[in-house]
Amino acid sequence: MSIRGLRFGAIGTRAVHAAIDMQLLFAEDSEWASPVVHAIEPQVRRISAHAPHLTLFTRFLTPEHAEEAKGQWQIYYRHWRSVLTSNIDPDLLDLLPPLRHFVPPARVIDKYAHSAFEALEFQTALDELEADTIIFTGVETDVCVLATALTAVDRGYRTILIEDAIASSNAASHKAALDGIYPRFDQQVELIDTDTLLKAWTP
Repeated sequence: MSIRGLRFGAIGTRAVHAAIDMQLLFAEDSEWASPVVHAIEPQVRRISAHAPHLTLFTRFLTPEHAEEAKGQWQIYYRHWRSVLTSNIDPDLLDLLPPLRHFVPPARVIDKYAHSAFEALEFQTALDELEADTIIFTGVETDVCVLATALTAVDRGYRTILIEDAIASSNAASHKAALDGIYPRFDQQVELIDTDTLLKAWTP
């Protein structure tokens, strides 16, 4: 079954926009950088402007040294030593400049794992906003967006992904997630574009 389109009715007033990891770290001057981040920034900006008070920006932070990480993350960061906090300009951890002026009222939530739900502050913010729906933008479709979206599904949130506002540095994996993984959750996940969202969502 296709997951494209608003298949479960109108978007309610308890929807929250989660913009995942729209940081310089993934956009420029790092081994993780990809031009896809700048490519989706205009759509993420439009959605953030539509409801800044209902926007949560996450930032993926790295440890200073690989040995500080937990378990298998140590192996991960031994491979990706170039992005350890001790090896990068700390400004790379910040949001893209065009998104920063939305904060506040938008909130920034830091995390050290793929899923934003691993940061207690993320769930706390959703609870404070009485969210029942999460609208996802950001990077990457097949990593941090995927991890957070699947946790949202598990916790019972209506899960909406904005197809032209999510991206991955791996085009094949991005397509596989959209065409193969997310459709497995056809009763819980919807996929729409930015224009459809902005017409359908009245915060």
